[in-house]
Amino acid sequence: MSVLAEARRERRELADFLEQLEPHQWEAPTLCSRWTVREVVAHMISYEEHTSRDLLNRLAKARFRFGEINQVGLAEYAHLGPAELIAFLRSHLDPRGGTRGFGGRIALVDALIHHQDIRRPLNLPRTVPVQRLRYALPFAVVGPPLRGFWHARGVRLVATDLGWSYGRGPEARGPGEAVLMALTGRAGVARELTGPGAEILRRRLG
Repeated sequence: MSVLAEARRERRELADFLEQLEPHQWEAPTLCSRWTVREVVAHMISYEEHTSRDLLNRLAKARFRFGEINQVGLAEYAHLGPAELIAFLRSHLDPRGGTRGFGGRIALVDALIHHQDIRRPLNLPRTVPVQRLRYALPFAVVGPPLRGFWHARGVRLVATDLGWSYGRGPEARGPGEAVLMALTGRAGVARELTGPGAEILRRRLG
């Protein structure tokens, strides 16, 4: 199955999951620092209909501080409630604009990671389809916003259930989903990895 098809499936499954949440769960914390479930979903859709020019305008509003651009985008969609966010997501199952970049990998990896950002603190785990992880892991290393290459520097990451590895140095081993989340800077998930490289990641990510 193609990357775009997997991105569509991931978005649909996320929308299905969000429909099951209770109102109080929408205000629960996530693995994204300071963001609730509702804010993570608003952030995720905030890039869906924007062109490169729109992104430049956001960057200008953020005073050209790349670390603030997500907050600017979130503010534009912060007024939407859960039902509106789900409806928007369902109307955009096929990636558009910037999220369609890299053959749909941006849309797939963004949805997959944020899906886990929401599920893990709510203690509502799932099994991520293997093919999606196989697409996501290599892209998380090189995707500019994810900084996986920087998080993993000096460590060899090994996804024990996929036969996938990246990097050189002491090994940090674990399931592919946990490796992906650690690779993208989720400090708490790094504690689930084992091996001498895992301790390096835990200290680095905080």
